Amino acid sequence: MMTPEFFEQVVAMPEYDFLQTNPHLGKNIMFLTLGGSYAYGTNIEGSDIDIRGVALERREDVLGLARFEQVVDTQTDTTVYAFRKYIGLICSCNPNTIEMLGGRPEQYHRVSPAGQLLLDNKKLFLSKRALHSFGGYANAQLRRLQNGCAKGEISAEQKAVYTLESCQHAMYQLEEKHGMPHGFLTLSLAEKSALNGNPIILIHPGDGWKAFEKSGVPLEGAKSYLGELASVIKSYDSFGRRNQRAKDKSSKQLNKHAMHLIRLYLMAFDILEKGEINTYRENDREFLLEIRAGKYMLEDGTFAPEFFELVSQFEKRLERDARESVLPNKPDMKRVEELVMTVAEMAIKE
Repeated sequence: MMTPEFFEQVVAMPEYDFLQTNPHLGKNIMFLTLGGSYAYGTNIEGSDIDIRGVALERREDVLGLARFEQVVDTQTDTTVYAFRKYIGLICSCNPNTIEMLGGRPEQYHRVSPAGQLLLDNKKLFLSKRALHSFGGYANAQLRRLQNGCAKGEISAEQKAVYTLESCQHAMYQLEEKHGMPHGFLTLSLAEKSALNGNPIILIHPGDGWKAFEKSGVPLEGAKSYLGELASVIKSYDSFGRRNQRAKDKSSKQLNKHAMHLIRLYLMAFDILEKGEINTYRENDREFLLEIRAGKYMLEDGTFAPEFFELVSQFEKRLERDARESVLPNKPDMKRVEELVMTVAEMAIKE
């Protein structure tokens, strides 16, 4: 576990000087925290230290021509988000950013009054959107795992199923992002294509489309929506092809994918069932480390059926949680706006 003293020593190292010298950071930092394995409690010897944070926009960023969304330093694996961009991401229950609000108290550094206010109001951003955000990320981890374990080409049937499921996970978030009505389109799988005999994915007008059939939907939004959906499909073009690079993928990396897959589900359960963000997996730490150490990996580099049975159980539990959770379908944006204005007023006074 990283102590506050060690955290202080880390960010005081010369390679972290940009935290003070970058004009967007310095006194504008609302808080810094840990990301990656140190945040989850799954770090092992040699694990990288990832720093994450949020910073207030400057007067020039809000009123002038300057634009600030985030500062990324690849040398130190540090990312600091602009406050307004960060709010947009956590309103969608984005796993990589919502987890920044769920660390242990000792995992925070340089917390300003505005930063503390944000941390104190973290539950404001929890909603049933976690089903699609965490479920989508978990689905992506599962596909990486299946691709890494693939022995030669996977079948056209498997590839079609994987593509369909990934698209379905992505569609809700893309609808939100591009202002499309929910259920704008639906997808189904046809067993055989008249063209080549392989399975194909069919697209249909959904209930959301019917609701807007007379008024229509913005063409630009629909174009962006379909473009990103096409990118999801394209990412499966080479799925299952065991090139040399894929063959050389270490078992350590595959076990890490498996661990993160389970961790994402466990975090989603806490959000939907308890209304809590628990980034540090204290009660699950040993189990997650066992997965990282190869608990479910077989000698041939594939994973035991028990692992995929566990994933299947978790998928069903996540869907049930989304139906039964007392969380709202989306955050109360009026309250979010009030928080944003309060933080802005604090920044002006400072």
